Amino acid sequence: MTSVTPSGRGRSGPASGAPRRRRERAPLPLAVPAAIAVAFLVLPLVGLLVRAPWSRLGELLAESSALDALRLSLLTATAATVLSLFFGVPLAWVLARSRSSAVRVLRALVTLPLVLPPVVGGVALLLAFGRRGVLGQYLDLWFGLSLPFTTVGVVLAETFVAMPFLVVSVEGALRTADHGLEEAAATLGSCPYATFRRVTIPLILPSVAAGSVLCWARALGEFGATITFAGNRPGVTQTMPLAVYQAFQTSPDAAIALSLVLLLVSITVLALLREWWLRPGDAR
Repeated sequence: MTSVTPSGRGRSGPASGAPRRRRERAPLPLAVPAAIAVAFLVLPLVGLLVRAPWSRLGELLAESSALDALRLSLLTATAATVLSLFFGVPLAWVLARSRSSAVRVLRALVTLPLVLPPVVGGVALLLAFGRRGVLGQYLDLWFGLSLPFTTVGVVLAETFVAMPFLVVSVEGALRTADHGLEEAAATLGSCPYATFRRVTIPLILPSVAAGSVLCWARALGEFGATITFAGNRPGVTQTMPLAVYQAFQTSPDAAIALSLVLLLVSITVLALLREWWLRPGDAR
C-alpha cells in the first residue's frame, strides 16, 4: 500500500516507518589494518590456488596413497563424530543442567583440549592408553588390546581433540532452550528420559547438527595428536593431514593436490554453518 507525503512523494506504508540500518564506513585508521589482516589471511590461500598443478590434479589424487589417506580420513572422522555424539551430548546435558559446584571444574577439564597443544594431547593419550599406560597396560594384559599406532588409535586421538567442539555447542543450546516445554512434558507424566528424547533433543537439534559438523571438520584436520599417538603408517593410520606432511617432503605437487581437497572440505563446512553462525537479523 502506498501513502502520499505532504511533499507529494509516494512511500511504502508498512516499511516506511521502520528505521533502516545505516551502513557505516570504517574509519581509515581501522580500515587499513583490517585490509592488511584480510590480505594476510587470504594470500596463502591464493598462493595455494595459483601454484596448484591443475593439469595433473586428477593424476595426483588417483595415486593409491592419496586415495587411502582420503578414505581413512573420512572413516575415522565420521567414527570420531559418532563417538562424540554418543558421549558428548549427555555430557553437555550434565554441564548445562547440573547445579553442583564441581561442574565448573568438570567444564574446565572438558574444554581443555580446545587450548591444549595437539602434540601434548597425543603424549597424554600414550600415557593413558599405551601398552604401559594407566589404562592401556590392563587392556593389553586382560584383552590383548594395543591401541597406539592402530586405526582405532586414530579415532581416539580425533575424538579427544574434536569432542569439546560438540560439547560446547550443545551445552550452549541447552542453556538457552525453553525449559517451559520440558516442565510441561513432566507435568503431563513424561519420564525424564522420554522428555529428553521427545522434547529436548528436537529443541537443540540445529545446534547438535552444527556441533557435529564442527566436530567432524576438526577430526578431519587433526594432525598433532594423531601422529604422536597413532603414527604415520600408510593405509593404517595415515590420514590426509599426515599424507600432506609426508608428500610435501618428497612431492610438493602431491601435497598441494591433497591440500586442495582439505580446502574444499573446509569451504563446504563454512557453507553448512553459515546460517548457524549468522544471527537471524543478519542472515541473507
